[in-house]
Amino acid sequence: MENEPLSARGLAIITGADGGMGTEITRAVALAGYRVIMASCRPQRAEALRRTLMHDQSGLHIEVRYVDLASLASVADFADRLITDHERIDLLMNCAGTMETGRHITEDGLERTVSVNYVAPYLLTRKLVPLMHRGSRVVNMVSCTYAIGHLDFPDFFHKGCRGSFWRIPVYSNTKLALTLFTLDMARRVQDRGIVVNAADPGIVSTDIITMHAWFDPLTDLFFRPFIRTPRQGADTAIRLLLDDDAGQRTGTFNVSGHAKPLSAKYIQHPQMQELWDLTENVVRKWL
Repeated sequence: MENEPLSARGLAIITGADGGMGTEITRAVALAGYRVIMASCRPQRAEALRRTLMHDQSGLHIEVRYVDLASLASVADFADRLITDHERIDLLMNCAGTMETGRHITEDGLERTVSVNYVAPYLLTRKLVPLMHRGSRVVNMVSCTYAIGHLDFPDFFHKGCRGSFWRIPVYSNTKLALTLFTLDMARRVQDRGIVVNAADPGIVSTDIITMHAWFDPLTDLFFRPFIRTPRQGADTAIRLLLDDDAGQRTGTFNVSGHAKPLSAKYIQHPQMQELWDLTENVVRKWL
């Protein structure tokens, strides 16, 4: 029914569910009574984690399905299976992310970081929204680095950034794009009662922080002991997915469990519509 609250046995889709924060989010959502699909490009690792979670707590409903966010065909296939099965989606958690150490181009001609962090979540959300209902929630895992992001078109999609590759600016650019998508998508589905919010986990000790540059061991030594654990980093996203009050707000940027006001620079970003239009062109064949 249209005004039905989230079902105790509703369906949750979690990408990157085999990562540090993804595992914590999967655990919390499954314990809350949802049937969880762990969407992963590493199904063996995800299956091992699923078995551990099921062993720790009986009665959970968790399954693993393969999806490669560096392939738009894979994303479309994953979504199409849910569409064919007429699934009713309550929660979509776009958690997967990468910070590539070099420029890698996908089969779709996209820079890999851009595909995994932005275009794939965009496509997945666009395809799954028809399966959602009033009360469904979408949460996108963003980052405080959005503040130093820039969208240089057309370089953004195919190179990640203008000029030579550097992982931090490319990563930041994708998080700016995902933040703008969150704001834009929230407006477009608000009349349907679907809420879309962004979660900033802070600086989290996960595998995404790779140590290859000469200064990285020093960074690791001095900063890693002071940054958040995966559980701490996942907390804001978990609240957005499960807390009653979080279901009453949409189009918000959230840090440490609370909505943080964004400046008009982002709420009314001059490239928001252009970003939507260009991304639509990229994913059009899959829609």
